[in-house]
Amino acid sequence: MPTFTYQAITSDGSTSNGSVVAVDRASAMRLIAQKGETALQLQLSAEDAAAAAGRKVTRPSISRSELADLVREIATALEAGLPLMQALRTVRRQAASKNLQAILDYVIDRVEAGVPLHQATKEYGPPFDDMTVGMLRAADASGRNAEIMHQLADLLERSVELRREVVGAVIYPLMIAGLIAVSVVILIAFVLPRVMKPILSTPNVEMPLPTVILMDISAFISSWWLVLLGGGVLLWITWRNWLAKPANRLRFDSFILRLPVAGRLVRDIAVARFTRTLGTLVSAGIPILSALKIVRDTLGNTALTGAIDQVSDKVTTGQSLADPLERSGYFPPLLVQIVNIGERSGRLEQMLLHAAGSFDRQVNNSLKLFTRVLPTVLLVVMALVASFVLAAILLPIVQLQNSVG
Repeated sequence: MPTFTYQAITSDGSTSNGSVVAVDRASAMRLIAQKGETALQLQLSAEDAAAAAGRKVTRPSISRSELADLVREIATALEAGLPLMQALRTVRRQAASKNLQAILDYVIDRVEAGVPLHQATKEYGPPFDDMTVGMLRAADASGRNAEIMHQLADLLERSVELRREVVGAVIYPLMIAGLIAVSVVILIAFVLPRVMKPILSTPNVEMPLPTVILMDISAFISSWWLVLLGGGVLLWITWRNWLAKPANRLRFDSFILRLPVAGRLVRDIAVARFTRTLGTLVSAGIPILSALKIVRDTLGNTALTGAIDQVSDKVTTGQSLADPLERSGYFPPLLVQIVNIGERSGRLEQMLLHAAGSFDRQVNNSLKLFTRVLPTVLLVVMALVASFVLAAILLPIVQLQNSVG
C-alpha cells in the first residue's frame, strides 16, 4: 500500500508532520482524524509518487451517456443551491454502479483536498475528455457552474443521440452485406458441387462459361479455404498497420469524404458536431483558440482535424474564423456565412447554437438518404450474384435436356 506524508494541526493547536500507510487518500484522512489531528496537507511519499508516475494507472470508467447523466445530476444539485462538495456527496449516495462510485470517490477526495473540480477530473482521465475538462474549467472560472454544466450535459447527450442514430442507420445495411457474403460462400463452396456432380458425370456435355467460372471458384475455395482464411487475417492486420500511419489515415479519410453518399454523411455529422460543440464552448467563456483545439478532437476524421488546425493557425495570426473555414473546402457555405455574420456582429456563439439545429436536421436527412441508398445497392448486388449463380446451375441442365431430347 502507498505511503502518504502529511502536515496536520493537533488538538492543542500545534503543527505536526508524519506519514501513514493507507489504500487511498480518503483512508489516509480517516487515519489522521483518528489520531485527533486535522490534516492541512496530504500527499504521496516521494517514492510512491515516482512509482505512480512511472506506470500507467487503469481506473474504472463509464459510458458517455452515464457521464451525461452524472453531469446533469451535479448541475441540478448545484442549481438547487447545494455547495459543490455537498452536491458531489449527494450524487455519490445515489450512484448505482461501482464504476460511478469509484469515480465520485476519487473526485470527492481531490476536491476535498482543495483541488478544483476540473483539475480533479483531468487527473482521473477517461471518461473525462478534453471537452468535458474544458467546460468544467470554464464553469469554475465564470462562477456559472450549474448553467455551464447543464450545457455540457446537453452536449454529451446530443453526441450520444447522434452516435445512436448513425449506428442505427448503418447496422441494417451491414447485416444485409454480411448475409450476402455468407450466402455466396455457402452456395459456391457447398451447394454448387453437389448440384453439379450428376451433370459433370454425364459424358459429352459442354459446360457453359458461367458454370466453368463458378466451378473453378468453388474448387479453389474448397482446396484453399484455410489459406484464404489466414490471408484474410493477414490482410486485416496489414490494413490496420497501414491505417495507423498518419499520412495513410489522411489519404483514407480524404477518400471517404469524396464518396457520393457516405462522404456527405460523414461531413454533415462532423459539421453538426463542430457547430454545436464550438457554440457551447464559446458561450461558456472558453477562448476561441482553446475551443478549436477541443473541437478538433471530436470530429473523427483526420482530414477535417487538419483543416481545423489550419484554421487555428490563421486565427492565431489575427485572421477571421470564416475565411480559413471557407478555404478548407470541407465546410458548407451556410456555416461559413453564419460564422462570418457572428464574428461581425459579436454574437458568434448565439449564431452557432441557432445553426446547430439546422445542421442536426441535415444529418437526419443524410442518414435517411444513406439508409435508402445503401440497402438498395446491396440488394442489386445480391440479385446480380444470385442471377449469375442461377445461370451457372440452370444452363448445363438445359443443355443436358436438349442433348437427351
